[in-house]
Amino acid sequence: MARLSGRLLAAVALAVALTAGAVVAGGLREEGRPSTAAAPPGRYPAPPDALRAGDIDRGVVTLRERVRVRPRDFASWAALGSAYVEQARTHADPTRYAEAERALDRALALRPGHDGALAGKGALAAARHDFRGALRYADRALAVNPYSERALATRVDALVELGAYERALKAVRTADSRRPGIPVFTRYAYVRELRGDVAGARRALERALASARAPGDVAYVATALAQLAWRQGDYAQAARRCAVALRADPGYVPALETRGRVRAARGETAGAIADLRGVFARQPLPGALVALGELYEVRGELGRAGEQYRLVDAWTRLARANGVNPDLDTALAAADHGDRKAALAAARAEWERRRTVHTADALAWALHAVGRDEEALPFARRATATGFREAAFFHHRGVIELRAGSDAGARRWLGAALRLNPGFSPTGARDAERLLEGLR
Repeated sequence: MARLSGRLLAAVALAVALTAGAVVAGGLREEGRPSTAAAPPGRYPAPPDALRAGDIDRGVVTLRERVRVRPRDFASWAALGSAYVEQARTHADPTRYAEAERALDRALALRPGHDGALAGKGALAAARHDFRGALRYADRALAVNPYSERALATRVDALVELGAYERALKAVRTADSRRPGIPVFTRYAYVRELRGDVAGARRALERALASARAPGDVAYVATALAQLAWRQGDYAQAARRCAVALRADPGYVPALETRGRVRAARGETAGAIADLRGVFARQPLPGALVALGELYEVRGELGRAGEQYRLVDAWTRLARANGVNPDLDTALAAADHGDRKAALAAARAEWERRRTVHTADALAWALHAVGRDEEALPFARRATATGFREAAFFHHRGVIELRAGSDAGARRWLGAALRLNPGFSPTGARDAERLLEGLR
């Protein structure tokens, strides 16, 4: 940690704050401003800001002055609280969450049951990864205003993160009937994909893309389509969608990262490294750091690979110092490239908070990493039970099946991983191929 440059520390701190705010739902449309098309949590990209940093800052200044002059203006207090949540993300300043809570509590003290303040509290809880709290606040807001976009979106997010996929599907259908638009369409796609309905997910995203007008929205939805194609091993389609996203917004980081993964899968290693280094310069989040490290590792540049893996540890420490829970983000990275016991502790803690296919996979892999494959197998099965098509999950299950004594299970799942997405991970794909060859 001491060896990291000040510039790098600042970049990692920014990534921490961006992650902390990535689940803020719905934007600020209900207070008379444009909506942020917030992404569903998990695998889809974090959305671009419809409210840029300067707009947020000006909005906060205006709202502060308004509540100073009109201290009983509950709607302005609610708007200020929501603006603070967004400001925490755009300015890498998690201390704004405390200010958001105070403003939203003030709004509710002035007008108990105000739907805008309740929806804001739900978004704040989601940003802090308190998904049960987010669900409670969203339900309370919707009891007052069934058409609250922020509350509808937060409710879907919370149910997904709690692993309640059937309820999430019902919730997103309700949201679509009440407030159709990009925030709902993208959530619809994610819920469908989690249930194995890739075609339905693609249709929902294409519907979202057809309705997108702002360059940021085009980049966001096109990247989600690229990632969907990538997970199915359709690299040509993924590359085309990335090109659409980057034409709309040349600096859109999730599109750059996805293009880097596509290039890596195609064997275009130099281009992949260039893309992922560009991502690192802007947002050094764990997924991109690990992907870049693995590219260096397969090229035999172990020193450079180790630097990337150590940065994940630095990111984790900074995240915790800023009040952000990074367990799901770091458990897999640590299981493969760091402290395995710490990976297991993180995965167990995350499993207590949210029981999604992603946390099941992370816990299974962390248990495998410490040699507890019999205990890992039920979680690996749970991660693959909904129909979600993720090659990394298949790879992990195949390895765990093998270590638990099932050669047939190992052949089935390792083969499935490579058939679905043969370039899902530089080191993971290499490992799957080697294990399959040994089984033959």
